[in-house]
Amino acid sequence: MTDRPLAGSVALVTGASRGIGAAVAVELARLGAHCVLTARTQGGLEETDDAVRATGGAATLLPLDLAKQAEKIDMLGPSIVERFRRLDILVHAAGVLAKLTPVAHIQPRDWQEAVAVNLSACWRLIRSCDPPLRAAPAGRAVVLTDAVAAEPRAYWGLYGAGKAGQEHLVRAWAAETARTPLRVSLFDPGPVATQLRTVAMPGEDPAGLRRPAEVAPAVAALCVPEEARRGAAGRVTGP
Repeated sequence: MTDRPLAGSVALVTGASRGIGAAVAVELARLGAHCVLTARTQGGLEETDDAVRATGGAATLLPLDLAKQAEKIDMLGPSIVERFRRLDILVHAAGVLAKLTPVAHIQPRDWQEAVAVNLSACWRLIRSCDPPLRAAPAGRAVVLTDAVAAEPRAYWGLYGAGKAGQEHLVRAWAAETARTPLRVSLFDPGPVATQLRTVAMPGEDPAGLRRPAEVAPAVAALCVPEEARRGAAGRVTGP
């Protein structure tokens, strides 16, 4: 494998303004992909763009609120194909913690936000990106997940429900594309020093956690043409 195995490819990365999403975007760019980056904050995307350019790569920035601009998700795939004539890679790293609360205390507003980002956005991304990913010579899709999706914990019901639904969709999609060149994977990074982790575990010392940049190569490895693993076979775990 060359040091730029993704040269000429186009990758869409969500949640790309910080954390694992930003780190994955930089790694994919380092491997040669042109990265289309989405997140809510323009400033965060510009910081990621600076890091991408530092690798010698290039990116296109698309500020997008997955919870409030759901209809724009539907146009991502067609818009990318119209501009670049292809879409080879999808990495869905966006997620929201919402609130850690007893299931009986979940409020409708919090439910709507969490489900919109952690479940519905994935469904819309699949609808939007499936056709060009199937048409790509070696289409790859990686969706970040969390152990809580399969192992429910007290007070994590809102977050876990969205992630569990997302896992089910991705596993079904992987099974449906089993006879195509498209490879669909779930990736569980485990504990990583991200803002979401800090909010969830405010008393935890982040010094003992891996950094997003340490996890990103494992995600990018699922996106290269030689990758053969599929989400239908179970989670791929972080390093």
